Amino acid sequence: MSHEDCIFCKIIDGEIPSAKVFEDDKVYAFLDISQVTKGHTIVIPKEHTKNIYETPPEIAKELFARVPVIASAIKDTYKPIGMNLLNNNEAPADQSVFHLHIHIIPRYGAGDGFSTNWTDHNNDYTPDDLQHIAKEINETIK
Repeated sequence: MSHEDCIFCKIIDGEIPSAKVFEDDKVYAFLDISQVTKGHTIVIPKEHTKNIYETPPEIAKELFARVPVIASAIKDTYKPIGMNLLNNNEAPADQSVFHLHIHIIPRYGAGDGFSTNWTDHNNDYTPDDLQHIAKEINETIK
């Protein structure tokens, strides 16, 4: 998808309306139209980048520096009992808009519309297995 076809770039440019929560020269935040829970906000860098893998550190720094500020404002406004931050990368991980974005999802209790569900594989890995996996990842960090 080119920058011109990106729905989030069109939102930043004002071609598509949004309910803006925050904007500065680097970041734009707006309410997700799905509102999984009240206050569900999407935070995006203004510079188009497809996903976390393709994001230069300076863009990530600017994006992630603003997430706590926006999350705290949501917390102060709606008093959720918790909050999830979610980022999907690539279609198999449910990324549907290919412009890096962070979902801030306030949590209000059981049945609030959002859940996380994963299988715990704790018993599948020995402490040695975990050390080996960590070493392999560490050796790949550039």
